[in-house]
Parts: sequence; structure tokens; C-alpha cells
Amino acid sequence: MGLFSKIRDRILGRKTESAASPAATTQGAKPAPVIFDGGKDDPKVAPPALHPAPPVAAAPAAAPEPVDVEAVLAAMAAEKGGQSDWRRSIVDLLKLLDLDSSLDARKELAAELGVNAGAHGSAEQNIALHKAVMRKLAENGGKVPDDLKD
Repeated sequence: MGLFSKIRDRILGRKTESAASPAATTQGAKPAPVIFDGGKDDPKVAPPALHPAPPVAAAPAAAPEPVDVEAVLAAMAAEKGGQSDWRRSIVDLLKLLDLDSSLDARKELAAELGVNAGAHGSAEQNIALHKAVMRKLAENGGKVPDDLKD
């Protein structure tokens, strides 16, 4: 697994809000008929039919909503005390995600993403690497503000 895959999984696999999944419903299903038990006033539900109706085909799953990368990272930074410059620094971004931020790790990430700006470890390369990560997150289902990609 490459370093970008780890970045992607740590950000896009995390939710900023716990969205409850909608309960599965069968559209068109009729409730069981109510019957009376031996003339008592207490209604009872009729037993299921011996041959139940065929199951209703499930609707195709909707495409998942894009993950708000900025919100996820801001929440992670807040959980860790908020002292991260992840918006501009690839090193801070990697540290925020509890990933290796060493020069060797950044060289690997640069090779993986095809970033060839400046010398390894230079400010020029680190800036280009940060923007490449953000663009790649956007390509993989993340909602990333333009100022973080360009």
C-alpha cells in the first residue's frame, strides 16, 4: 500500500458527522391484516401467508456523498489541539494523519504522485506535493476547496 493510499484511507474513510443509514424499507409492502381472536376485543395480527409475495427489488445504491476533506482535517486538528498547519504543509498534514513525514517518505510520495518540482525536501517540492495530494483526494471522492488544490 502506497503512502497516498494511507492518506486517502485516513481522510476519506473518516466521517465528520455520524450519518445514520436509512432503514431498509420495502416499498409497496402491505401491513399484515388485523383479525379478531374468537370474538375478543383484542385484535391480533394475522399470520404470514404460506407463499409470501416476491421481494421488491432494491433500488440501486446512490453514489456516496463526497467527503469534506477540509472539515475532516480541521476536526482532526482540533482533536489534537489545533496546532497544525496542514493547509500549507505536507509535513504537518502527514503528522496530523499519524503518518511518516520523513524526507524518505516524502520522496516516496513524490514518486507515487509524479511530483518533480524542486529538490527533494525543498519548499518548492513540499508545496507541490501538498497540492498534488489535495488534487488526488479530490479525484478519489474528496471535496477539496480550490485554494488547497491550486
